[in-house]
Amino acid sequence: MKTARIASFLLVASGVMAVGLPDRADAPASQVAQYNADVPKTILELQQFRQTSSVHIRSGSGKDGTATLVNLNPDINSWYLLTVAWKDPAAGTSAETAWHLENARPHDARISVDEKFPSGLVITEGRNRYPCDLFGAKSSTGGLEQGRSSTQIYYPLCEGRVYLRNPAKGARTALESTAEFLRTQVWGGEQVVDMFHHILGDRYRQTAELQNGNSGTDANPPGSPVPAQVDPDLAHRLVTPSGLGITLESQNAMKHGMSAGAWYQAAGNPGVYVSVLQPNLIAPDILRSYPKLVAGLDSVERASLCYLIAFDAERFDIGYSLGTAFPEVNWSTRTPPQMKVATLPGPDGIGSIAPLVSTGLIAPDDGRRTIASFTGGFKREHGAFRYGELATKNHASHYGFIQNGVVFSKLQPGLATVYVLDDGSLQMKTWRDTDNQILGRIRHARQNGVPLVEFDDTAQVTTPGRQVTQWGPGNWSGSENDKLRSIRGGMGLQTLHGRHFMVYAVFSDATPSAMARVFQAYQLNYGMLTDMNALEHTYLAVYRRAGNDMSVDHLLSGMSVLDKTSPSGSVVPRFLGYPDNRDFFYVMRRAAKEGKP
Repeated sequence: MKTARIASFLLVASGVMAVGLPDRADAPASQVAQYNADVPKTILELQQFRQTSSVHIRSGSGKDGTATLVNLNPDINSWYLLTVAWKDPAAGTSAETAWHLENARPHDARISVDEKFPSGLVITEGRNRYPCDLFGAKSSTGGLEQGRSSTQIYYPLCEGRVYLRNPAKGARTALESTAEFLRTQVWGGEQVVDMFHHILGDRYRQTAELQNGNSGTDANPPGSPVPAQVDPDLAHRLVTPSGLGITLESQNAMKHGMSAGAWYQAAGNPGVYVSVLQPNLIAPDILRSYPKLVAGLDSVERASLCYLIAFDAERFDIGYSLGTAFPEVNWSTRTPPQMKVATLPGPDGIGSIAPLVSTGLIAPDDGRRTIASFTGGFKREHGAFRYGELATKNHASHYGFIQNGVVFSKLQPGLATVYVLDDGSLQMKTWRDTDNQILGRIRHARQNGVPLVEFDDTAQVTTPGRQVTQWGPGNWSGSENDKLRSIRGGMGLQTLHGRHFMVYAVFSDATPSAMARVFQAYQLNYGMLTDMNALEHTYLAVYRRAGNDMSVDHLLSGMSVLDKTSPSGSVVPRFLGYPDNRDFFYVMRRAAKEGKP
């Protein structure tokens, strides 16, 4: 197994071997024990790397109390939990209130409490220290209380250096509401939902006219990803994808069609490329390869379009956020009875993330440089194994997820995993127990099922995952009689010829086998399923900015129905403009390097 890694580009480009990240201090043994214990616990006890400090504080009215500040993961340095307990001499007790704080500049600033400043926090940036009055004499109404009562989801404190994260109600689509009602209120609801999805299975299918033509010089511009390997006899055919919602720099491609499997520069965003492909155009030797791992494709999915978008990893950072409601941390109903522990509220010992807050919305400082967003993985309801080897391990191997260094659900061995390290590098691999040694360095992570494709080190080729055709053991979702064809989303990494790209793809009507074939054709080093069954579950939007104006494109034009419209008529995009109940990824432009645009 090879980890598909996007490493330090400066070191690679200069010919110097990249070195590993510096060792971090071990987590305290007591906190490691809390993390590992198979007992009910709080979300705080699930954070083995946390650092805690407490000081005496005094309010503007003269009340005494204690402030306890927890840096939930010091290596990531993004999220803090502040607990304030005011003493009540008359009652002889202390009333505690907790606040979830976000560091606006985690790479540059540290947040602390200090006995010398008993009225708030201290922000340290290099040699500069900035006191932040939160409950002292200069904050008569209390900065925290004022923030808590605000309608702002991210309330700025400390002159914008810190945000108070406030609860929000995430948007919910009509399809999700119907599915949830059937699942929870109707007898046999899960089977009803399965039938409902299969009735709609081909609803989003798209095909394209193939015509002879010349793609000109616009296809595969310098710096673009490696194109797909297509049938040489069909390489001259142009594809006309009527559903493509992203504007291309190439007017010729927009008007006359795109070469199958070729990449085209997206308009307004250097480093972003778009491609389209139908499985029946893939090189025959790929379609014939690994017949024991990949099922034959029927005529419907062979002619169904796949839309792909690639992001140059040297230009962009990847973020991840939980939705306001999903994925949850409780037990999946798919958990086999023998794998469920009745005394635990969830597989990791927690049944709630409180007092932490999930906003379902990109934070303001990230939002200003975000150029794309797309939906994440399965809900917890479907994010565990009912059948197969993984169903018999680790409480049914519930899919893990981490945001800003905070573990909400543990990463489980054997699962397809995408993660971002503290150095910004994006990686994908099948998780192993030994990989837990880097947990403290993980900024974001999301697991979703098993791999679609992996990289064979020996043969130096992309190979299908060993469970691509196994409905139950692969947890591909669908039906027990193998009706797996549906709209599906997937993501992967392409690392070839010194270039590194994150790829997101929407398959308008496909089984996991068709997804694997397409990812093979594009020579991805690793690929995994994200979500499926509807446009809202496979949504991707790209933002084109010009000054204060912003245009919103979608990988499939029909995805625009998921956005909202402001009273002035402008588009308010999902995840960026309003909170959502589902988890998602987002792509942020990095600061320009010297000598590069």
